[in-house]
Amino acid sequence: MSLAQQFSVAGKYLKYYFTAGNRHDVHSPFVFSLIEEVLRDKKQQPAFREIELLRQQLLRSEETIQVTDLGAGSIVSGGNDRRVRDITRYAAKQPKFGQLFYRLIQYLQPQYLVELGTSMGMSSAYMAKANPNATVYTIEGCPNIAAKARSNFDSLGIKNIEQRIGNFDTELPKLLQQIPRLDWMYIDGNHRKEPTWNYFQEALPYVHNDTVLIFDDIHWTPDMEEVWHRIMQSEQVTYTIDLFFIGLVFFRKDFKVKQHFTLKY
Repeated sequence: MSLAQQFSVAGKYLKYYFTAGNRHDVHSPFVFSLIEEVLRDKKQQPAFREIELLRQQLLRSEETIQVTDLGAGSIVSGGNDRRVRDITRYAAKQPKFGQLFYRLIQYLQPQYLVELGTSMGMSSAYMAKANPNATVYTIEGCPNIAAKARSNFDSLGIKNIEQRIGNFDTELPKLLQQIPRLDWMYIDGNHRKEPTWNYFQEALPYVHNDTVLIFDDIHWTPDMEEVWHRIMQSEQVTYTIDLFFIGLVFFRKDFKVKQHFTLKY
């Protein structure tokens, strides 16, 4: 990420921080409840400590992994030795968002969850720990990174994650045809406009009233902002929530008119 891009994102974040709404700006009962029960919930859970202890171990690790980029966008430079601690530092989502996913899953109770971009498995672990009776299907482009993630899942005693390895473009359509239902999809690992739009389009035939799609880094580049606005305008989308670093997309039919919320988190 160039210095100019860092300044651009920082400027956008400052604007978001000073203009984003809160529960007093929301008239939707569902979104108001989500704010109260999920976004404002600061209670720590035992699972948080487990996962964050593992993250700290990974951040201190001297292990290196031979990285292969299969075109899924999960790794920027292919064919290189990468340190586990660097992958963890730069590719894993911040703890506050893993913990947000945990609370959101406990609130919405999705049973069949899809993740594009496993990396070290931090977000996967939060999702799986939130509901051990659910199944998390996670796709990773690099076999060696996927193997390390599996080791991390095993160390946390997680049994409800199914891994797929390969290019998102080929693995996602196959997976969506095989799972019983699409309740949740987290799109991470490829932060470009057209692939992101394509993953959204792939998911649309499988969404239902209670599905939530989560898009990562929606303000990262002008291209990502453009595709986020395209998604907001899609006919099937009834409302969206912009939390700056991620965007939530809902298809609930109790909303007769599209509504878009930018909320502070």
